[in-house]
Amino acid sequence: MLDPVYSHLLLPFFIAIFLAINMGGSGTSPAFSAAYGASLIPRSLIPGLFGIMVFIGAVTGGKNVAITLGNGIMPAQSMDITVTSIVLLSVALSLLMANLLGIPQSTSQSTVFALSGPALYFDVLKTDKLFYEILPTWFILPLIAFGLTYAAGKYIYPPMHKKRSRFRFDTIRDHPGLQALVIISSLYVAFAIGTNNVANASGPIASMIMNELHISNTDANFKLIMVLSILIIAPAFGIGSSLLGYKVVRSTGKEIVELGPLSASVISIVTATLLLLASVTKGIPTSLVQLNTGAILAIGCAKMGWKEIFSKSSVHKFWVVWVVAPLLSFVLSFSLTWLAGAMGLL
Repeated sequence: MLDPVYSHLLLPFFIAIFLAINMGGSGTSPAFSAAYGASLIPRSLIPGLFGIMVFIGAVTGGKNVAITLGNGIMPAQSMDITVTSIVLLSVALSLLMANLLGIPQSTSQSTVFALSGPALYFDVLKTDKLFYEILPTWFILPLIAFGLTYAAGKYIYPPMHKKRSRFRFDTIRDHPGLQALVIISSLYVAFAIGTNNVANASGPIASMIMNELHISNTDANFKLIMVLSILIIAPAFGIGSSLLGYKVVRSTGKEIVELGPLSASVISIVTATLLLLASVTKGIPTSLVQLNTGAILAIGCAKMGWKEIFSKSSVHKFWVVWVVAPLLSFVLSFSLTWLAGAMGLL
């Protein structure tokens, strides 16, 4: 039988896997929607390819974000089994709500808000990183994604309209260079997701393990434990893609504006680059889905006009869920922490 300490560690790991399944629903399918729509990659291969690229990204570039989520919002010493389970469960439930509504939601924002709940309860919230780096990045990067993609769209659609030619999924086989671009951009997005979003689960888990097993908090130890956590958590992203990804893809790719493979590749390259920069430079947990949606809105504005895009009811629903889901995550984590304290579990 397992030692009781190790047995207790299973609960937060199970919750982390549940969270990873939900993250897969938000992130995996949008990354590969262009390649799948053009029949360049069989659906059966997408979870495996996604898992490999996510793992590589997490191992090579995910350390800074994991440190931020493991120690940058609240002290790592506060991340015991109970608190970690509460944080991960709060994020998973808020993200599940968004997935069931078909709205791509920011796991990173929900995770930061979920960490802020116990941090406020214990009065240990680290405000410098939160207010001066994380929050500004959440507002600035989607605007940059919108601006860059809108500029690209203005160069793409007017010339194509004049030439009366369009790159559609059913004609992509005539353009080998575009085929390669679509596949590479899909893999690139998956890699960028690995550098940022896996840390939503692996960061708190790594800090918890070091606390519970009394492992010295060194850089080498943290990286080793993070890699072991990733080995368990990353495969669940592919499962989430199969179970929850379709509705989210339809919401972003169909209800706002119909995307061709060229537009999808431009969006992928812009958003993945911004996500990668946020990960490796400052370790900022950032939302791929919000960057992605901002870029899709930009393509829609370039193609159809600002008024038509921003008057869509689906766009209005995005704003509401983007505000409600992180707040729900915060309320859940704070309330559950208070309840655990009242029951003597902390």
